[in-house]
Amino acid sequence: MKTVSSINAEEISKFEKLATEWWDAEGKFKPLHMLNPCRLEFITDHLSMHFQKDMILEKKPLKGIKVLDIGCGGGLLCEPMARMGADVLGIDVVEKNIKVASLHAKKMNLDIKYRHIAAEDLLKENVAFDVILNMEVIEHVENPGFFIEVCSNLLKKKGLMFCSTINKNLKSYLFAILGAEYVMQWLPKGTHDWNKFIKPNELKKLFLDSGLTVKDTKGFVFNPLSWGWELSKSDFKVNYAVCATR
Repeated sequence: MKTVSSINAEEISKFEKLATEWWDAEGKFKPLHMLNPCRLEFITDHLSMHFQKDMILEKKPLKGIKVLDIGCGGGLLCEPMARMGADVLGIDVVEKNIKVASLHAKKMNLDIKYRHIAAEDLLKENVAFDVILNMEVIEHVENPGFFIEVCSNLLKKKGLMFCSTINKNLKSYLFAILGAEYVMQWLPKGTHDWNKFIKPNELKKLFLDSGLTVKDTKGFVFNPLSWGWELSKSDFKVNYAVCATR
């Protein structure tokens, strides 16, 4: 019987070629560096409310909170989580990403655990987390339903899971693929496959089927005037994020 897996060999090969560029803010991951403040705003707003933390006045507001970043890449989200005091584990199926992330964390004098492991293999270790970050990952995995179910089982009761991805429609094809990869050349050609994009209602169903309750959905919208990303309560046409609890 064939074993179910979330790993896509083509995606691993793609990101192995880019691994050394994770911390070059002007390199291949420039769009993610630009998006990161918006992602962090969405995440920290919910962490503050859910865990009753003052993200401004408290020096280490996330102290004692276990965070798992699935598909952590070079550690763009792990590092700010660690700076806020969280106990962070970053995992990735691309071994080179883990090496880059580990070296950068050491350079920044941050205590972050990184492992080259798939989420489904980590689940076998009978561990659970207060917070799971699953950002810009689901569009790169095999079997999204299986992947979300694994993530749900790694989440503690009353924990929070964050998932961001790209909607599936004509606008997302024009902006996320033609615009970002071919016209603006923000991303290498072939970074995304439109067929793997997922609509918000489809993602929410995967969450519900896995025992998760969706708390909030926000759009990530690029503002050409400020040349930056902003959260939107209503525009989910291209990039969007979901927060759910178990």
